Amino acid sequence: MTDKRVLFVASEMVPYLPENEVSSMAYESPRMVNDRGGQIRIFMPRFGNINERRHQLHEVIRLSGMNLVVNDMDMPLIIKVASIPKERIQVYFIDNEEYFKRKATFSDEDGNLFPDNDERAIFFAKGVVETVKKLNWNPDIIHVHGWMASLLPLYLKKYYADEPLFTGSKIVTSVYNKGFEGTLDNGMLDKIKFDGIDQKDVASLETPNYSNLLKVAVDHSDAVVVASEELPDDLKKHIDSLTKPVLPHVPIFEFEEAYINFYQSKVLS
Repeated sequence: MTDKRVLFVASEMVPYLPENEVSSMAYESPRMVNDRGGQIRIFMPRFGNINERRHQLHEVIRLSGMNLVVNDMDMPLIIKVASIPKERIQVYFIDNEEYFKRKATFSDEDGNLFPDNDERAIFFAKGVVETVKKLNWNPDIIHVHGWMASLLPLYLKKYYADEPLFTGSKIVTSVYNKGFEGTLDNGMLDKIKFDGIDQKDVASLETPNYSNLLKVAVDHSDAVVVASEELPDDLKKHIDSLTKPVLPHVPIFEFEEAYINFYQSKVLS
């Protein structure tokens, strides 16, 4: 992986949020590429329950300041950055007062999904792409972890289809069992169509549940990683029907060689 550029985009990641299947692998996979001589960039949302003082987050003024349009509303983009000291890894955080200030990730204290999670996912996807454009950093691989990052493949392939920076980039989506119960806002489909994305590309989001969101992600990816031992049946069936490269589930303690081989022999070849 020497000098290969890999962009990791994650819903959650340790040490900034609690450890789970997504947050652990979102940390371990870039650490592994970094250790093997690859160049990495990592993006995640700046949720309000991330302790900015403890993790020493600070705003990057030169990257902040633009507005992103979500459902015909101008939403200011703030970029923050922090370093994971022992790994010498830098993490970029996508922030916005309206979407990410609340002191929780995806649900309120009663376990109810935030009603604007769909807009937060759209904002996050656009924020990542616009920031990478400002960095003028063209990745060889873009690896997506977690459902709030799952609109990125769609937006890269459709909304940003003419962006030359990503012409040679290959998109990999890791699919996890950890999702959410119920559905996101029923108007999600219309908000995505507002960006000029054709209904046929997101038809499954008429019911914006976890499985359908990930189906859209894998359909617009170049390769797929099955990152959990168990997946929802309909999602597993959908992945089994794909004609693109799929890496079957590998335990976290064995993933390094499997991921490197997959990147080199299936994704980049």
